[in-house]
Amino acid sequence: MKYLIVGATSGLGRELAYTFAEKKNNLVLAARDDRDLQAIKSDLSLKFRVEIKTISIDFSDIEEINNKILYDKEVHKNLNGVLFPIGFMVDKDNLLLDLKTIQNIIFANYASTNYLISKFFELFKNQEFTIVGFGSVSGLLGRNVNINYAAAKRALESFFESLAFQNKKKNFLIQFYTLGYLDTNLSFGKKLNLPKGNVKKISEIVYKNRNRKFLKRLYPFYWRIVSLLIKVIPFNLILSIKNLISKD
Repeated sequence: MKYLIVGATSGLGRELAYTFAEKKNNLVLAARDDRDLQAIKSDLSLKFRVEIKTISIDFSDIEEINNKILYDKEVHKNLNGVLFPIGFMVDKDNLLLDLKTIQNIIFANYASTNYLISKFFELFKNQEFTIVGFGSVSGLLGRNVNINYAAAKRALESFFESLAFQNKKKNFLIQFYTLGYLDTNLSFGKKLNLPKGNVKKISEIVYKNRNRKFLKRLYPFYWRIVSLLIKVIPFNLILSIKNLISKD
């Protein structure tokens, strides 16, 4: 089997690469930093004896997506699925961001995934093909920081739900995970009110569920309870509580 992992050099993307390679799957690893890609490629190839192709790509650039993924037949030759553990954030993501930065955030976290999946729906319409998306609990509710990132992740979740409706009579295997903080280098040193999720455990869960027709899940699992509370408590009440406890 062969899988494309977009955002493969850090956090969950890196762990997914190791999990899938350990299970003897060939991989196409896509990320920005070519040095990180080559280091992971060498390690995976040596440890697990699988074929690894790397793509150094800016996933907010449509031309790079076209030239390096869609137009490269070696990428999608014998490809069985694609995973999108990608997240692009900037400092001070608030209401004062310039339009170009907003566009980059929205494109990298939502529109590029939407675009690539739409093309893959045509390319792989005659075979079983796995598509795995990853959202964020930051998209469950409006917020003071990372507001465009959170909005993009909420849009991504809605898009994957729409994929499920579009896919009723097709061969695609679609899963979507909404993630809280994971115990990776990206969350190191951050003071969090809730415990971090185990990145190896979620990568194993993703691998185990890769052949499910449709799956939508929150991880860590306690976020299911948080999500339900957010849905049933009126937004005005949540806003009032937050204003009362805010130190701003």
